[in-house]
Amino acid sequence: MKLKVLPPTLRKNNRYLTLDIKIENDIDKDDLVGIIWDACIRFKGECNTSNFNLWVMKFYEIEKTEEYYHYKAILRCQRGFVDEVRSSLALAAKYNGKKISISTIGLSGTIKASQKYI
Repeated sequence: MKLKVLPPTLRKNNRYLTLDIKIENDIDKDDLVGIIWDACIRFKGECNTSNFNLWVMKFYEIEKTEEYYHYKAILRCQRGFVDEVRSSLALAAKYNGKKISISTIGLSGTIKASQKYI
């Protein structure tokens, strides 16, 4: 039995945030997912965070210096919750006792358009 694909009118509208991440130790994509979920749950709670429809689409390592590691990522969230996600990520300050800074450098409606910020 073949599954039907939802028509565009019934699909959720997504927005793609391009994130700039600076942290004192190295991380991978799974660590970033944990950081994002933890930040959103701490600020908005489990019920509101479940509505965000968060997903890390792409993860890039940009540069490694003596002071910090620099990463960029593309994060998908649902259209009406962009401000809540951005405020939650801005409040993330530590991960495993190390300082972290997450800022949003771009917002777009497609992955292709969000890649121009990287």
